[in-house]
Amino acid sequence: MTRASAPQRPPGLEGLAASTLQLPQGDWATIIDCLCDHFAHVSRDQWLSRSERGLLIDASGRIVTPTTGFVAGQRIHYYREVAGETPIPFDERILHVDDHLLVADKPHFLPVTPVGQYVHETLLGRLVRRTGNAALVPLHRIDRGTAGLVAFSVNPSSRAAYQSLFRERRVGKRYVALAGPLTSLAFPHVRATRIVRGEPFMVSAEVPGVPNAETRIEVEERGSRAWRYALYPVTGKKHQLRLHLCALGAPIVNDELYPEVALRPADDFSRPLQLLAQQLEFPDPLTAVVRRFVSRFEIGGGLTPHCCACPRMPQCSLGVRSGVDARKP
Repeated sequence: MTRASAPQRPPGLEGLAASTLQLPQGDWATIIDCLCDHFAHVSRDQWLSRSERGLLIDASGRIVTPTTGFVAGQRIHYYREVAGETPIPFDERILHVDDHLLVADKPHFLPVTPVGQYVHETLLGRLVRRTGNAALVPLHRIDRGTAGLVAFSVNPSSRAAYQSLFRERRVGKRYVALAGPLTSLAFPHVRATRIVRGEPFMVSAEVPGVPNAETRIEVEERGSRAWRYALYPVTGKKHQLRLHLCALGAPIVNDELYPEVALRPADDFSRPLQLLAQQLEFPDPLTAVVRRFVSRFEIGGGLTPHCCACPRMPQCSLGVRSGVDARKP
């Protein structure tokens, strides 16, 4: 007897994975009636529009129409949309691409993958649209507020080999940050603590216990009001670098989460987090050649939307010489 194959989720749409809902018990006449009640914040017109554009699909791959009958327990798939999604007015760069690997330089404010109010304005979505490769998968993540390097798997056949590099911590990562002076510490300094999910949900917290997060911190430059730090994370806990510097008494400049949550409007791009994922280095798992990638962004100045060649800022307001380039043709 041949076992029936499991239902397949529809393919991603420009980097956006389909969401899946198992229909609850109820007496709705149609699937769209159920969805309108289940997701009260999404209007009937929005569901009808998704249906018309083929973005609402049943478990058999058929488009759910306004008259498709409701069946409790059936799985349906849909693509998230955010009305009035805020455009991110800064451009990514592709620094390297071959048959297996793509390395991109992400600007501040752009999330790597869909999250919250960002569905299409993501690094993954932009790269899928630019390259036409729907198989792109990020090999690691950096925060929306952090600028710098993100590596992507291009080819499913070699994906596991590159994923193992990050899983086994064989990738050397270097970040740079602007934060307050730590005059009482000797450098290099190693911060090793236990990091867990904090409150509210979007932050992390240090707690007593066996360390699960480690960062080596060096000083690159001492300014009058801020120092430039080089950060070498051994582990990759959520917000690890931001939390480690903050816990030492030097929160990163323009951090809206640490030491206190002070979220700014989504369209406020005036104060980018002064944290940059500057360098990645690793032995290529296919060739054994050591590969090294360096971001072309810098921290310390302001971002100019859609600028083709931003001038270097001679000196930031914190007394550290630095600047930020936007993408060049």
